[in-house]
Amino acid sequence: MGLNPNYNYSNLRNLIGIQLQTLGLSANMRVDEAMKFFCVYHNKSPRYDLLERLGFKEKMDAQYQTLSKVQQKQLALALAIAHGPSVLILDEPTTGLDVQSRVELHNIIIELQERNTTILLATPNMAEASKLATRMVILWRGKMITAGTPLEVTATGARLAKISVRVVGPSLSKADIKFPSVTKSLLKDEYKIYYSNNPGLTVSAIIKHISKQKDELIDLRVERSLEERFMEITDNEAKK
Repeated sequence: MGLNPNYNYSNLRNLIGIQLQTLGLSANMRVDEAMKFFCVYHNKSPRYDLLERLGFKEKMDAQYQTLSKVQQKQLALALAIAHGPSVLILDEPTTGLDVQSRVELHNIIIELQERNTTILLATPNMAEASKLATRMVILWRGKMITAGTPLEVTATGARLAKISVRVVGPSLSKADIKFPSVTKSLLKDEYKIYYSNNPGLTVSAIIKHISKQKDELIDLRVERSLEERFMEITDNEAKK
């Protein structure tokens, strides 16, 4: 950012937003007062619209101490982004949130990304990391053990790839069809699912078989679970 915190603190604080696990607000401070206080600190107009979006429309005059843990976390997020920071640091922002609140928070994060806000997100939720991260780092006991895009992280490793295939006809319905490198297969929701330790070889054989049977391929996807890859990486580290 080109700013020295020792000499440019006042400028730097307006470029960074931080949402921590606890806010440290006065127990008697109202929700609308907290927003006004934080925005005045950053020389910005209060963003009451953010509070309404995060469910505080009927709780503007509620004291901080009366809010639930989830509401306190949502308030922390609103205060962290109200001044439009260039860099946003989020510490497990969705932990404890219900589905609707989590979806809304994800939407806000995606909107900020589209405005070129740099977001540092700490999360134990691998599905969340896979959805939101452009690059990710996996830490183990304070040490970085792998880094890359979610696709790069899941592309490696010894765990099996999941190959889901859907066709029009019966080309994959016979139980005796064998494809290379497949360890097991099953049928689920009109998809034939194969688990392979060499997905490139398996996919090539599947496509060749479907074509030979003059069947029509509707969908084919190869997936590696980020959660499984995380477990594999951390298990390997634990054995060292």
